[in-house]
Amino acid sequence: MLTDLLEPAASGNPMRSLAPPPGCAQDWTIPQHWERFTPEDHRVWDLLFARQQEMLKGRAVRAFGESLGVLRLSRPGIPDLDELNERLFGRTGWTVVSVPGLVPDEIFFGHLARRRFPAGNFIRSAAQLDYLEEPDVFHDVFGHVPLLAVPAVADFMQRLGELGLEALARGGMHRLARLYWYTVEFGLMREEGALRIFGAGILSSFGESRFSLESETPQRPDFDLRRVLRTTYRTDEYQRSYFVAESFDDLLRSIERADLAALYAELEELEDLSPAPTAG
Repeated sequence: MLTDLLEPAASGNPMRSLAPPPGCAQDWTIPQHWERFTPEDHRVWDLLFARQQEMLKGRAVRAFGESLGVLRLSRPGIPDLDELNERLFGRTGWTVVSVPGLVPDEIFFGHLARRRFPAGNFIRSAAQLDYLEEPDVFHDVFGHVPLLAVPAVADFMQRLGELGLEALARGGMHRLARLYWYTVEFGLMREEGALRIFGAGILSSFGESRFSLESETPQRPDFDLRRVLRTTYRTDEYQRSYFVAESFDDLLRSIERADLAALYAELEELEDLSPAPTAG
């Protein structure tokens, strides 16, 4: 989780230069070099995976657990992306690509628009199990990738990539970032009468998995596109608002039907909303 106090772009990245670092392709991708991960790296993945899988029982949307099995992510060690991509692409046409870390917004959303999810090619240390400033391979692969095997999520993510590129061109990135944040990263869903987690920022967080569903502190309004686009967020603490969607299909329909360019312009005349519950 990033520590910026201001709203970042949806990729969590303040960078503006599109010039890739040495060793990267023009789209900022790098070879995974799976063989270079150490036994300690794999041990950290297994530890994170085991405790988070246990924590998410009864808390995550049903499709998340099902996709862990379909993609064989429960196998020991950091996943080999070549093997993972063969299974994922066969389901929804998505692949996971390795990047050195944070990438510029245009690069990030360009990958999403082409059904490619960028994953940081490193893993936190054993001393950082509960906190990491920059998203690593565990957050990116465990948190994001399982639901990319769900057709409606796969389509939603591709459309967000396209909308992200449009928002960059129109100056609406701060609005689109909020949509990404409150769905892809920190979304909740109503499933069989109960609240369940689908946002990757919660799915990959041991502490927030419990907080998001059980704490009395945050508010949990129904998903409303206009309200989401007006609501600010913080990246240095647990969320104070979690928007509750009815289904992945509903989320996809909400952005397919909306004229976001017109909505961005309309909302510029209105004050932003705080995510913190109001007193009383």
